[in-house]
Amino acid sequence: MKLFTRSTRYLSILVLSLLVFSCEDTEVTPDRPLTLEEEQLLLGNPSQASDTDANNYLITRPQYALSYSRDRGTPNWVSWHVEQKWLGQANRQDDFRTDPTLPQGWYRVGPSSYTGSGFDRGHNTPSADRTSSVEDNSATFLMTNMIPQAPNHNRVLWADLEEYTRELVEDGMEVYVIMGSYGAGGTGSNGAMQSIDQGRVIVPNRIWKVLLVLEAGEDDLERISASTRVIAINTPNSNSVSADWGSYRTSVDAIEQATGYDLLSNIPPAVQHSLEAKVDTGPTQ
Repeated sequence: MKLFTRSTRYLSILVLSLLVFSCEDTEVTPDRPLTLEEEQLLLGNPSQASDTDANNYLITRPQYALSYSRDRGTPNWVSWHVEQKWLGQANRQDDFRTDPTLPQGWYRVGPSSYTGSGFDRGHNTPSADRTSSVEDNSATFLMTNMIPQAPNHNRVLWADLEEYTRELVEDGMEVYVIMGSYGAGGTGSNGAMQSIDQGRVIVPNRIWKVLLVLEAGEDDLERISASTRVIAINTPNSNSVSADWGSYRTSVDAIEQATGYDLLSNIPPAVQHSLEAKVDTGPTQ
């Protein structure tokens, strides 16, 4: 009888131990809200930027994320999310300034680096996309968010596309945006130039943007389907650019081929391939 009791006790301990380990192995961690930095990279890191590559240097902020090139003096791409929470009443700060977060020893492009060049300090993440607070708006004026952009391109073509993005949000949508530039040689108000700031800032030849449009809601990544609207455009960085941004529509595939990036890498492959092959034919205003 004593032997039976001892065996039963050992068996009970073994069963309880297995149950404990089983519960630990199958425990599901509750979903947590995305951090603001994760929100800006929801669609993926297009170039696998990191903090160890000087010309593909990852910078993440609550307001946007980007890959920076030390040798070009500009971002390769910038990624951000536009929804109602980011749009408010904060005034445009106009506090263009160097980015103090760049590694020590790197040349830091300053607010006067573009002076007299014939090119605008062209925002990637627009000031008007970040008006919920003074801090958010001010973050867009760091020079790591700028490229030398032909004035007519910046103030007409690009301004219209940026305004259209915010109109979509006002109409109940939310938009994930990735913008970038590549090549060398653009035409500003002073003519064609390869670089400015004594060669320390490369003038891009092409400027592109991809917008993924969803109805406002939750669990955005899970809601993306083959029917989700994706707008991709690729434009010359020229003062003689057309004002009609819709005339520059292309496919995400074509931009990826030109840049070597994987722009929608966090989307399931079957959906991603479908979205990237399409050329948008939707409204432009």
